[in-house]
Amino acid sequence: MPSSSFRDLRVWKEAMDLATHTYEVTGEFPKHELYGLAQQMRRAAVSIPGNKAEGKGRRTDRELRQFLFNARGSLMELETQLIIAQELQYLSSERLVALQQEATNVGRALSRLIKVVEAAGRSSRMADDGQRTANV
Repeated sequence: MPSSSFRDLRVWKEAMDLATHTYEVTGEFPKHELYGLAQQMRRAAVSIPGNKAEGKGRRTDRELRQFLFNARGSLMELETQLIIAQELQYLSSERLVALQQEATNVGRALSRLIKVVEAAGRSSRMADDGQRTANV
């Protein structure tokens, strides 16, 4: 990967913004939701940039890809929870739309990054196969 730090990647920055906005929104939920839906949403939101960062620290593109898939799963979990929060009238339609747009942007960026990592892995495997063939 060209970037040396997870902090340099746009998807991490966007996911951090989404997590921050999720914390802000859930802070306005009813107090009885503090350990319910609000906590679940916060955990899912924090997991998105967290998995991205953890994957970046792994040794192989395969491991990175798995953590990116985990981040995408957490994103889908959060998107579901946002809809639940809106149906419970904890979120206005406007806030829901804004958070959904952020989530869509993060999802697209994650998908692009997954494709880049997969392509790099294929290129590396083909180079390895070529090297082995040359040594035979």
